[in-house]
Amino acid sequence: MFPVPRQRQVIPPTPRRNQLRRLWNRGRVILTASGIALSVIGIRFTGILQPLELATLDQGFRWRATKPPDDRIVIVGITETDIRSLNQWPLSDAKLAELLRKIQQGNPQAIGLDLYRDLQSQSGSAEINQLFAKSPNIFGILLLQPDANNQSVERLEDAIAVRPPAILAQKNQIGFNNTIQDVDQRVRRSLLYWPVQIRTTDPNGEPQIRTQHYESFALKIAQHYLKPYEITPQAAPGYRNPRVMQLGKAILPSLKQSDGLYTRADTGGYQIFANYRGPTSHFKHVSALDVLTGKLPADTFRDRIVLIGSVAGSLKDTVATPYSTLKQDSPQLMSGVELQANLISQLITAALNDGQGIFQTLPEGVEWVWVWVAAYWGTYISWRLRSPQKSFVVICLSSLGLIIITYGAFISGWIVPLLPPLIALLGASMMVTNYIAHAEQEMNRSKEFLAQIIDSIPDPIFVKDRHQDWIVLNQAYANFIGLPIDQLLGQNVHSIFPAAQAQWLRTQDEWVFGRQATQEVEEEFVNLQGQRYHISTKRSLHRDRAGNVFLVGVIHDITERKTLEEELKQARDKLSRDNSELSYLANHDALTGLPNRKLFLECLQQAIETAAAASHPHHKVALLFLDLDGFKEVNDTLGHNVGDLLLQAVAQRLQSCLRAGSDTVARLGGDEFVVVLPNVPGALVAKRVAQKILTTLAEEFTIESHGIQVTTSIGISLYPQDGEQITGLIQAADTAMYQSKNSGKNQYTIAQITRTAVKRPAR
Repeated sequence: MFPVPRQRQVIPPTPRRNQLRRLWNRGRVILTASGIALSVIGIRFTGILQPLELATLDQGFRWRATKPPDDRIVIVGITETDIRSLNQWPLSDAKLAELLRKIQQGNPQAIGLDLYRDLQSQSGSAEINQLFAKSPNIFGILLLQPDANNQSVERLEDAIAVRPPAILAQKNQIGFNNTIQDVDQRVRRSLLYWPVQIRTTDPNGEPQIRTQHYESFALKIAQHYLKPYEITPQAAPGYRNPRVMQLGKAILPSLKQSDGLYTRADTGGYQIFANYRGPTSHFKHVSALDVLTGKLPADTFRDRIVLIGSVAGSLKDTVATPYSTLKQDSPQLMSGVELQANLISQLITAALNDGQGIFQTLPEGVEWVWVWVAAYWGTYISWRLRSPQKSFVVICLSSLGLIIITYGAFISGWIVPLLPPLIALLGASMMVTNYIAHAEQEMNRSKEFLAQIIDSIPDPIFVKDRHQDWIVLNQAYANFIGLPIDQLLGQNVHSIFPAAQAQWLRTQDEWVFGRQATQEVEEEFVNLQGQRYHISTKRSLHRDRAGNVFLVGVIHDITERKTLEEELKQARDKLSRDNSELSYLANHDALTGLPNRKLFLECLQQAIETAAAASHPHHKVALLFLDLDGFKEVNDTLGHNVGDLLLQAVAQRLQSCLRAGSDTVARLGGDEFVVVLPNVPGALVAKRVAQKILTTLAEEFTIESHGIQVTTSIGISLYPQDGEQITGLIQAADTAMYQSKNSGKNQYTIAQITRTAVKRPAR
């Protein structure tokens, strides 16, 4: 059992000197944190930390669980075995055309040809050109000059390093496959668009610049796959920059120079962070030879994206990714075609799943605040604890917390810097820890002075230092806790009390130390002998001449008062329950539990008032007056006990015939029941309900092994035509009920107009 708070009263300290000291302490923490944060930000701006920051990003990829393979993409890899078996590289046009036809027979959604075809082979060139011409789902690649984004050219051809197939270029079924490598040769970014500036002249002979935007191979294929979903790149609404692209449900903001972990990066073109599904071989791979020899199931390519490319190690068409180690024995490089598969999968997933898979970055200003918060925390904790050992533990835990936060953000799709705030946290802690020193002599003198004062007070009193260890106690406190004073001095709550209780007490002390204020709390307390108390504890801070701060707590036993309050509360609760039971008995029939005459009249009056306020011709109230046929014979032949059980069964069936929450069924007495139908458009609804009641009650009842057949006679009146007052409505319904009795029973009669129900034969 641990203490539970009852009441808290905070009395702010009043001495102006204490207020100025607190302001100085807070200002000292803020100034120290700001200086360290600015230093770290300045170091980061130089780019020195960028290799290490990129390495932390790579570690996030390696720690993260790999995503399941994307079943929408199949890679047809040209392996070393394929090259040896086909005895040719590059593939001839004839062989490539045969491969494409085999794939087309599987009805793929799109085919990406991640092979350079700038020089056509004479064998089969006409055949493959014809295939390109009639295939809207085949896409080829081109390679742009690495510096095409940084300078203008006179001809568009000058910006192209490797040309695409001419027919695919004419049909705009091409995309560039250029990649961007960071300083460590890894690919962490994806290019979506690449603008090429072309120098031309206007009709007046004046020079001008025209911009041609190329689309990437991955974006081109992703767009084709998303066509059935009517998804095309759009300008994202709500952004000041009209170039921010939206693809389906995903916003793809272009990477800026200092986004994420980058510092003054080259962000030419339209770049986004690449989000890999996993390391190498994370998509379904089939060999080109298996396709040509027909060894694959018929549905291998159906409705999928098929990428054709080299996976043979000898061709060295590979890139390094965050998963790569770059070691000679196991570099884990990724083939170019699988890189394109990852980029395509990322775009399609983001477009169809609310941007899932797209990395977001914090604004630069928010990153600065993030570094400052870490520096502030390191400074604050070190000033707060004033102990190198405790500060070390807390800073280690805080560092672990930073790692968990940034990794959790990475898992959620946010790239948050780790290294700068970590450096700020550690640097702040080291600086403050080296500065702190304790005034031991003044501390001891203060302890002796306090001990002389509190020994004369009968209430339990304790004094703690900044580390929350007991330094002064009186005998009343030791008796209250249940241990001698010498076993308590120098200890803290965690070494004496159970964990939950100790944590609560420590929280209260920390609140007072943190707020620099007086606190009074009512709580439930269990001492070491298991005795339970209700206490009121007042905690306040006191400072000696050397600046040492002490927490003084005074405890008052309020168990007797709390016991009396609890007894009064229980008495109030019992009285409330008794009143509720009396109210129920006064308004409900004791036998059936249905509303009685009193509650029935209230419900009818409320329904009439609601209908009158509506002032609508179709807003009426129907009243059904029911009397059981043959109930007296049941009482006479089977006894009153069976009769009472029959009335209960009738009440249940009547409730099942009505609308829950709006209609009311009540028992007036004996075998007479009434039904109130508020808010009905007219007599037709009342007739349907009456007929449902006749049919339901006509079914045989089984009461104590007796099969009992009873019917009912019903009279119906309507507000307002049959009466605008309760008395008139009841009289009209009662009269109509007697008309049903006189006309043969088991039927309903509407006031002034009689309708005979269809009689059911007795069973």
